[in-house]
Amino acid sequence: MRAGVLPAILLAVTSGDGGRPGASAAPAYDETGALLRPEGYRRWVYVGASLGLSYAEGSGGAMPDMFHHVYLQPEAYEAYRRTGRFPDKTVLMLELHAAERKVAPSRHGTFEGQRLGLEAAVKDTSRFPEGWAYFSFADGSRRAATAFPRSACFECHRQHAASDNVFVQFYPVLRDGPLSGE
Repeated sequence: MRAGVLPAILLAVTSGDGGRPGASAAPAYDETGALLRPEGYRRWVYVGASLGLSYAEGSGGAMPDMFHHVYLQPEAYEAYRRTGRFPDKTVLMLELHAAERKVAPSRHGTFEGQRLGLEAAVKDTSRFPEGWAYFSFADGSRRAATAFPRSACFECHRQHAASDNVFVQFYPVLRDGPLSGE
């Protein structure tokens, strides 16, 4: 895995219509055991964004800044709010977008450009002995993905994630808990 591309964030995967309210959002796999790319994940709970977050040593000057957007299944979000743990079958999705500047008509600021990556983190204890596995769907064009080797993502998540292999410390919706009136 390229340093800085998977910012050690859990991502979610669903079966075909998992983004529809009331639909199951459990991870789905093909006949070879590869994780299927979720449909409708942008309708999940948007737990946060970052710009240029990287876990690589040094300045990371070789990689351009990217926007990271993280989505979590609604039922996993509710369970985490209640218990502080992500339930089995949790999936988070991470979209990586190029950071673009000075494109007409804008004169200042930064916005999300082309999608560069789509990644997932899945908690599935029936498939992964450590509980969690991490996947890449390239730029989103791949229909299915196999898990990265344990050494690529798992150890960093295990050692540095604030809660249950997830870097909740970077996402106020998870880190800070519910706001009053929510």
